[in-house]
Amino acid sequence: MDERRLIPELYRAEYGKIMAVLCSRFGIGFMDEAADIVSETFLTAAETWGMKGVPANPVAWLYTVARNNALNSLRHSRVFDRKVRGHLIRETPVSDGSSGHDIDLTQQRITDSQLRMVFTVCHPSIPAEAQVSLALRVLCGFTIDEIASAYLTTRENINKRLFRAKQKLREEKIKMDFPPVSDLPSRLNTVLVTLYLLFNEGYYSASPDKVLRKDFCLEAMRLVYLLSTSQLTSGIQNVQALMALMCFQASRFDARTGADGELILYEQQDSTLWTGS
Repeated sequence: MDERRLIPELYRAEYGKIMAVLCSRFGIGFMDEAADIVSETFLTAAETWGMKGVPANPVAWLYTVARNNALNSLRHSRVFDRKVRGHLIRETPVSDGSSGHDIDLTQQRITDSQLRMVFTVCHPSIPAEAQVSLALRVLCGFTIDEIASAYLTTRENINKRLFRAKQKLREEKIKMDFPPVSDLPSRLNTVLVTLYLLFNEGYYSASPDKVLRKDFCLEAMRLVYLLSTSQLTSGIQNVQALMALMCFQASRFDARTGADGELILYEQQDSTLWTGS
């Protein structure tokens, strides 16, 4: 596949995963630094692949470059030296980065980091609307413009909303971790509500962008699926129920609107457009 088509697809698929791994390693308070590293990684991909061609395993290439960029920042950035290095030395000794083993990129670690990030961005200290925006940006890799389009607002408003949410996480010193067992029911309920709202942003969005609406739904479903397969939450009925509801609603996505974007009620929908019909 041509790199001009492949890179946007990989950005959407891998952005949130790489962000989760980096934030899990450095702390949620350094979300902006992690975002810069991920952006730099994809910029490098665009420049390198355009000249040398797409590597045999582009996903592995991205993770390797992101890891190297992070380790380079850890060694040389004043921000990391002042705010991160001492914390890491106290809690988890860091190697010199020559082997790269201090940033775990196994599939299990990637999945685990995403689940931790889900609980973090859906922390109850953050307003529900900000939780959805933060989830779209950090977990799903949507751009500020795409989020603004979905909310029918300006990028400045979305930037302010994200800034306040991230500032709250820092002020509350929220750790990127799973909640204790005693808090799991209430924390999980907050997560499920946020993911349901994220799904609704796609399913009932006033945005004219049909592809964007469907992508919102699919991202919400992907995150609920992570919960449904996690040992921590897989046996909880509410998780399975939300997954089933999303699948049912998504199966009728293409039949909900007509050629001019008008809403088509269930009774008038073309059942041949239903997925699996």
